Amino acid sequence: MNNLEATVSKIDTIDNLNIVEFKFYDVTLSMMSLDLYNIKVNTDVILTIKASNIAIAKEFQGQISLANSIACKIIQLEIGKLLTSIKLKHKNSTFTSIITSKSAKRMNLALNDNVNAVFKSSELSIKEVIV
Repeated sequence: MNNLEATVSKIDTIDNLNIVEFKFYDVTLSMMSLDLYNIKVNTDVILTIKASNIAIAKEFQGQISLANSIACKIIQLEIGKLLTSIKLKHKNSTFTSIITSKSAKRMNLALNDNVNAVFKSSELSIKEVIV
């Protein structure tokens, strides 16, 4: 699991559905949640997301329905027979994406490539509140 330190910047609620926005450095991240406990605007949190839920976009142009996109640099690339582990860096944070090796080869991914880590708001969750 990847951990990202962020601050709650906005909460929109209808019934028990919440769309929560976070500031992660210079990026706004979005999370869809049914339950929020002790979470308010300006709360510092640790967000978590599975490496397998982070897609990679290279030279992407256009619109996409995935709510979250973080510009990153590839700092480590381990291409296996079936899966590829990609360590990404954004500002002072590092996190990992796991994609198929077929996709990594098709995209011609290489060390130091600039890519975007993209994921759905339903894949992001709050691991803990920073007190």
